[in-house]
Formats: sequence, structure tokens, C-alpha cells
Amino acid sequence: MSIPLSELSSPASKDDPPTRLPGDLVVWFFVGLELATFGLLFLAFTFTRLLQPEVFAAGQASLDQSVGAINTLLLISASACAAHTLACVRAGHHRTATRWLLAALLLGGGFLVLKSHEYLDKWHAGVDFASNDFYMLWFMLTGFHFMHVMAGCVIFALLLRPVTQGRYSAEDCNALESGCVFWHMVDLLWIVLFPLVYLLR
Repeated sequence: MSIPLSELSSPASKDDPPTRLPGDLVVWFFVGLELATFGLLFLAFTFTRLLQPEVFAAGQASLDQSVGAINTLLLISASACAAHTLACVRAGHHRTATRWLLAALLLGGGFLVLKSHEYLDKWHAGVDFASNDFYMLWFMLTGFHFMHVMAGCVIFALLLRPVTQGRYSAEDCNALESGCVFWHMVDLLWIVLFPLVYLLR
């Protein structure tokens, strides 16, 4: 006896919840816009480096790759903490979720501290936005990203109280999802920015 093909395909039940993007749709539009903006800046950096290889080689040699690597670990770790926060909220473990979110906030703050020291070191060395095209683009790219990390930390700080109070659940955590989506974008941008600006010659 043959089995109907329709039974083999196992169609989704009408009771199954529809798949959706996590967070608000507005956040995803914003993420797309920011990725496009950074994409243009990455192209500008790459094109200008082709025109001025000596200037860019000297500028990149002056950057501290170890600090950039530590910042990469901080952002990736913060993303992991944010993901754990969301998983704990969906499982109803709000106390654990609070710890993970606080850890994400502290890791993001660590990035801001290290990056601020990097800017101060350049300032004390007499390097600024107008030194040459490399530093102009370096300040633009890293400074714009720095502002996004600051915004992400503010979002985490605003989410901390409702997470602590247990106001989110598996059925209602849209704001938390949106905050995590934003942070993952910030992390992704740095994963591209760090090798492009600090490592590739």
C-alpha cells in the first residue's frame, strides 16, 4: 500500500505559530540602513588605501592590534551574554537573565574604556582627524562604531530593570529581542572593521 506524498511532506499544523524575525520590524530596517552606511565607509577605506598604500601602511602599523583583539573578544562575549539573557527570559529564569544582561553591559563598557584610551593615546601623540586620510577614515569608522556601542550599552541599561522585575516572558520579550538584535549588529560591524582596519595590509 502506497503512502500519499502529502503525508510524507509533513506540512506545518495550523496551530503552529508563524515564524517571524525577533524584535521590532523597525529595528531591522534600522539595521539594514546602518549596515549599508558602514558598507560605504568600508568601501571608502579600501579604495583610499589603494590610492595611498604607504600612508595607510604607516597608519596601520601605529595601531595596537592587541587592544583591537581584546575589544573583539569583549564584543563577542557581550553578544553571547545577550543571547543567554534572551534564552533565560524565555525559560523563565529571570534572576539568571539579569546576571547575563549585566555581564553584557559590563563587557560593552570595557570596550568603551579601552577604545577611549586608544583615542587618548593618539591625541597625546599629536594625531587627530586631520593628520592624514588614514586617520580621518580611522576616526570616522571607529568613532561611528563607538557611538553605536554606547547606544547598545544604554539599551542594555534600560532593559536591566524590566528584566530584573521579570516583566518579559517567552510570549512578550519584543523589546529585549530588539535590543539583542541591535547589539549583534554592533558586534558584526566590529568583526568586519577590526580585520579591515587593523590587520589587512
